[in-house]
Amino acid sequence: MNADDLQVTNQALRERLARLNEASLRISSDLDFDRALQEVLDSARSLTGARYGVITVLGADGEVEELLASGLTREQFRALQEIGGGPGIFAHFSNLPGPVRVRNLAAHARSLGLPEFLPPMPVGPFLTVPIQGRGSGAGNVYVARGDTGEEFSAGDEETLVMFASQAALAIANARRHREEQRARARLETLIDTSPVGVVVFDAVNGRVASLNREARRLVRNLLFTPDGSIEEVLAVLTFRRADGREVSLAEFPLAQAMRGGEALRAEEVVIGVPGGASVTVLVNATPIRSDEGVVESFIVTLQDMAALEELGRLRAEFLGMVSRELRTPLTSVKGSVTTLLDPAAALDPDETLQFHRIIDAQTDRMRELISDLLDVAHIETGTLPVAPEPVDAALLVDEARSAFLSGGGANDIEIELAPDLPWVMADRQRILQVLGGLLANAAGRAPEAAVIRMSAAREGMYVAVSVAGDGAAAPATLPPRLLGQHARTEGARQREGAGLALGLAICRGIVEAHGGRIRAGSDRPGAGAPFTFTLPAVEEAAHPAAARARGARRGGAGARILALDDDPEMPRYVRNALAGAGHALVATGDPEEALRLLDEEPFDLVLLALTPPGSGGIELLRDVLDAGEAPVIVLSAHGRDELIARAFDAGAEDYVVKPFSPAELAARVGAALRRREAPEPPAPYTLGELTVDYAERRVTLAGRPVRLIAIEYRMLAELSAHAGRVLTYERLLRRVWGAKGAADLRPMRTVVSSLRRKLGDDADDPAYIFTEPRVGYRMPRAEAEAAERYAGD
Repeated sequence: MNADDLQVTNQALRERLARLNEASLRISSDLDFDRALQEVLDSARSLTGARYGVITVLGADGEVEELLASGLTREQFRALQEIGGGPGIFAHFSNLPGPVRVRNLAAHARSLGLPEFLPPMPVGPFLTVPIQGRGSGAGNVYVARGDTGEEFSAGDEETLVMFASQAALAIANARRHREEQRARARLETLIDTSPVGVVVFDAVNGRVASLNREARRLVRNLLFTPDGSIEEVLAVLTFRRADGREVSLAEFPLAQAMRGGEALRAEEVVIGVPGGASVTVLVNATPIRSDEGVVESFIVTLQDMAALEELGRLRAEFLGMVSRELRTPLTSVKGSVTTLLDPAAALDPDETLQFHRIIDAQTDRMRELISDLLDVAHIETGTLPVAPEPVDAALLVDEARSAFLSGGGANDIEIELAPDLPWVMADRQRILQVLGGLLANAAGRAPEAAVIRMSAAREGMYVAVSVAGDGAAAPATLPPRLLGQHARTEGARQREGAGLALGLAICRGIVEAHGGRIRAGSDRPGAGAPFTFTLPAVEEAAHPAAARARGARRGGAGARILALDDDPEMPRYVRNALAGAGHALVATGDPEEALRLLDEEPFDLVLLALTPPGSGGIELLRDVLDAGEAPVIVLSAHGRDELIARAFDAGAEDYVVKPFSPAELAARVGAALRRREAPEPPAPYTLGELTVDYAERRVTLAGRPVRLIAIEYRMLAELSAHAGRVLTYERLLRRVWGAKGAADLRPMRTVVSSLRRKLGDDADDPAYIFTEPRVGYRMPRAEAEAAERYAGD
C-alpha cells in the first residue's frame, strides 16, 4: 500500500471514528427511550452502509417489547410487524451469544430448520449483533444491504458491536429514566391528592417552590382577592400560637428552623391575614439536605384542624343530646319514687300502681338508650358484634311488620316483595333492629293515618329493602356519620327526634357491618322519609335450605299462611317451624286486620290462636271461616274436650294444643294443605237427581240440562262446592256478587227463588237449598261424600 492509499485509509478511519464519537455523544445524552434507540439504529445503518436496519427490545418475559426500523417505508414496517415466522426468527437470534453475518438470510434460516420467513423487503447480506443488558439478552440490532450489496465485513461487525453496546446503555438509561419519571409522577400525584397541605420552600431565598392542592385551598381562603398571589399573603401573614402570642412569618420558629436546618414538630397555630381571614393548622417542617449536608429546601405540612374542631363540636352536641334523652326518663322515675316515698301522700292502690308503671316504662326507655349508646361505641370502634347467617328476607320483613304492630304501631303497613326473592346473609336480631328503627322513623315523621310501605327486591348481588311513610312531614335524611346530625323533628307530632336520628345512625352502622349500604331518597312521588338498605344475597348453591324454599315457591309447594295470635313471640316460633317448607307467613295480632287481609288476599291456611270459651274465640273462628276459603288450624293452650268439640263443630280443620314442637306443627300444616288439594277439575256434585259438573259448567236434573243464567250458576256452584256448611249472607254477597259490607239481600233472595223454581225445589220442604233464618243458605253434602262418612262411622 503506497503513501497515498494509506493516507486515504487513515482519513476514512478518522472520519468513521468522528462519526462514531458524535453518534455516541448523541445517544448517551438522550434519555428518551424510542429516540435514543432510533439514533442508535440510524447511525449503525449509516456507518455499516446498510440499506435497512431493525432493533428489537425484549421485555422481562423474553417477548419482543419494542420494534424499531430504519430505511423501511411505513407499509414495509407494518408488514414486518405482522409477518408470519418473524417472532421465531427474532427469538432464535436473541438467544445467540454473539454476532451472525451471512450472505443470504432465507437460506441460513432454512439450513437451521427455522420457520419460513418472507420479509416485505429484500434482505440480501445480513448482520445481527445481540444487545447485552445486565448479563442477559436485551434484544438485537439487525442490518441488511438488500438485494444489491456486498457481504458485510469484519469492520462492519465491529462497528455494529459497538452500537449494540451503545444500545444497551441507551436502553438501561432510558428505562431508569422512565422508572424515575413514573415514580416521580406517582409521588407528585400522592402529594397533590393528600388531605394534608404540603408546601416546599427554597431554603436559600425563603420563597415557595411548590404547594399541593390542599395547601392551595388553605391559602386561597386567605387571599385578599381571587387573583391575588401567594407572595402577597406571605408578606403579611401572622401566626397565633397556642399561648396566644402573635408573630410574623419572620419571627415564627419556621423561619428560624429554615435558617438553622432544624425540624419543627406538630405545633398548632392560627394563620391569619389583615381583615380577619384565618385558618387553624397543625404545622410540621422538615429540611431537605444535599449530599454535602447543606439545607436546600424545606417541606412544610399543614393539617387543617377544621374537621377535628367540627368533630369535637359534634361530640359535644352528641353528649348533650344523650344527657337530655337520659334526663327525661330519669326525671320521671325520680318524681314517681319521691311521691311513693312521701309519707304525707295518701295514695290509693290505683295511683300507686300507676306510679309503678311509670317507673317501669321509663327504666325500659333508659335501658334502650344505654343499649343504643353501647351500639354507637361498638360501631365507632368497628367492633359491633354481628353473626350473619342465611335468612329468608321475606320472613324478616314480615316479622318486623308484626313486631311493629304488636308493639303499638298505629299505621297500616303494606308489603311488596319481588317474586323469587333470594335469602340474605344477615344477623336476624340486628336486621330486625334496623327494620324496627326505620319503621319507627317512618311512623314518627308521617301522619298517624298514613300507610307505611315495605318492599324488597334484588339489586345485583344484593337484596334491597325499603321502608317509606306516605305523607311524611320532613324529607328523609341520613346522618353522614354516627355523630353527624341529631336535629329534633319539628312539627305537631314531635316524637323523640334526637332519638330517631341516633336510631338511624345505628341502623347505618349495623347495615355497613353486614357489608351493605343504606341510602335515603325515593323516585316514587308522594313517598316521604324513604330509606333503602342492602344485604348480600345468598346463592342457592351456597345454602340448600334457601334453594329448597325458593324452589318450593316456584313450584307452588309453598303456601300463603295467615297467623292470628296476640302473642308477639308466636309468629317467630311459627316461622322457624315452617321456614324449611318455603311457606310465606303473614302474622298479625289484630282480628280486624286478619279479616281484612282474608277479604283482600287469597290464603291457603289460617293459624288461629283460640282464646278460652266465653271470650268470643269461637265467634272469631266462624268469622275467619266466613271471610275466606282457607282451612283453619286452631292453636290453643286450652285442651278441654268441650272447647275442642266446639271448634270442630264451627268448622276448624285441626286443633293443636300448646305447647307443641316445631316438627308437630309443620306436620299438621302439611297434612292440612294436602287435604286441601283437590283434583283438577273438581268432581261433580251429585245429590238425588241434581248434578253440578264444575268442569263443564253444566247443571242437570234427572239427566236433563237446567238452563241457568250466570249469576244463578255462580250461586249454585258456591253453595254446592261448600255443601254441608252454612254460607252466610255476607260471604255469598262477597263471593258471588263481589259486594263488601252491608248490602241489599233482596237480589240474593230473588236468585235463590229462581234456582228453587228451576230445580223443582220447595222452600217449605227443600231437597237441595236450605235456608238458615237470619244467617244464610246451605246445601246437603253430596251423596258419595255422605256415603263415605257413613262408612267411616
